[in-house]
Amino acid sequence: MTKFDVLTIGNAIVDIIARCDDSFLVHNGIIKGAMNLIDAERAELLYSRMGPAVEASGGSAGNTAAGVASLGGRAAYFGKIANDQLGQIFTHDIRAQGVHFQTRPLDSQPPTARSMIFVTEDGERSMNTYLGACVELGPEDVEVDVVAQSRVTYFEGYLWDPPRAKDAIREAARIAHAHGRETAMTLSDSFCVHRYRDEFLELMRSGTVDIVFANKQEALALYETEDFELALRTLAKDCKLAAVTLSEEGSIVVRGEERVRVRASAVGQVVDTTGAGDLYAAGFLYGYTAGRSLEDCSKLGNLAAGIVIGQIGPRPMLSLATAAREATLV
Repeated sequence: MTKFDVLTIGNAIVDIIARCDDSFLVHNGIIKGAMNLIDAERAELLYSRMGPAVEASGGSAGNTAAGVASLGGRAAYFGKIANDQLGQIFTHDIRAQGVHFQTRPLDSQPPTARSMIFVTEDGERSMNTYLGACVELGPEDVEVDVVAQSRVTYFEGYLWDPPRAKDAIREAARIAHAHGRETAMTLSDSFCVHRYRDEFLELMRSGTVDIVFANKQEALALYETEDFELALRTLAKDCKLAAVTLSEEGSIVVRGEERVRVRASAVGQVVDTTGAGDLYAAGFLYGYTAGRSLEDCSKLGNLAAGIVIGQIGPRPMLSLATAAREATLV
């Protein structure tokens, strides 16, 4: 028996979400649809130019942990915050979701990370992230007992931006495999893939990572190709299992020669795509750690993603467990 189904490791970030039009992005030099890393000065500038905003705890892996918990799974999370107001907000929110979170906060600078997220009329989100305390996550923050007692340890590719986090991830993977557990990662976004392509491939090919989550654009970027079929075939060779999301076309899972394609869940209005990939991973991993078929895992992932894009913010406001029961998926 394990204490946790999924442990996620990521950048602990408070999202500050506001609506804007495309001209705002152009005027402020923001790359649409990407996660742009910014410094403290630019963070203050963009914040001063934002319209009315909603503050919500986020961070890719934190969203995934919250999704697993909302489905009824047992989730844990590692991420670095500071002992400040945003840090307190983050801690309250993730624990309120039912996620185990005990990472020791910083007592000094830098402050808790924040991401200014601008959502355009088409629901696309453009993230501008000041990493702050996230860069201080290191091997000393890896709780050995939690890793050893988690079926899957999952981390976000964004962690390859702060250098000390790489050592933490490799240590967590070592512990997980030593206890017969599995590891997973999300490629995060295509810009992140371009920055760390060789390192991501090494993580997969060395067996440090067992399971990979990506969207179509990230998979193409990983193999520097426009041939999606080639990317899928290579991905199947490079890791034990991979799940690739295809937006409105659903998702496809590859495991060796096996392929499973599942259509997207019916979605009403697309309000905000923030967290869609994170919640797909949550649904998939919830099913995977419960021993469900790859088709069921994909359906749970698509359901969770479909729900979160119909709301503002990256964490489910409604019970995913209830939604899964209504969809007869659990």
